[in-house]
Amino acid sequence: MTLVQMKPGSTDPTAVGRTVADVMETAGPQVCNDMTVEVALSVMASARTRHLLVCDDSGLCIGLVTHTRLAAVRESSVYSDRVQLRDILGDRGPFTSPVTTMAEAGHMMRHSAVDALPVVDEHGSALGVLALAR
Repeated sequence: MTLVQMKPGSTDPTAVGRTVADVMETAGPQVCNDMTVEVALSVMASARTRHLLVCDDSGLCIGLVTHTRLAAVRESSVYSDRVQLRDILGDRGPFTSPVTTMAEAGHMMRHSAVDALPVVDEHGSALGVLALAR
C-alpha cells in the first residue's frame, strides 16, 4: 500500500507536476452499497485495510467508508444489524480524478476534511484511493 504524506505549502520539487495517478493506491476491496455495517467491518478486517470503496448496483463508485466511521455507526444508540452502507454514506463523494494534481487533491482533502479519496475514471469506475499518511 502506498501512502502519501502531504504538507500544506510544501515546496518539495519532486511534487511539482505530480498527479494523483502517480501516488494513488490500487482500488483494493470494493463492496456493494447493500452490504451491512457488520459484514463491511469483517471484510475490512480480512483485507487488513482501513477503508472500503462502495459501489452501486451498476458497479459505479459512490463513496468510501472508513473503519472509524463504521465503528462509530455500530456504537450509536440507533444501530441495528440491518444498517446498510447506503444508509450511512450520505451525499455522493468527494472523489478525485487520476489527472488531478497533488496540490489540487490536497486542497480538496483539507476542504472536505477527509484523509482518503476514491480515484475514479470519467465513467465513475473506481481506479484507486488517495490516502494521507498518518
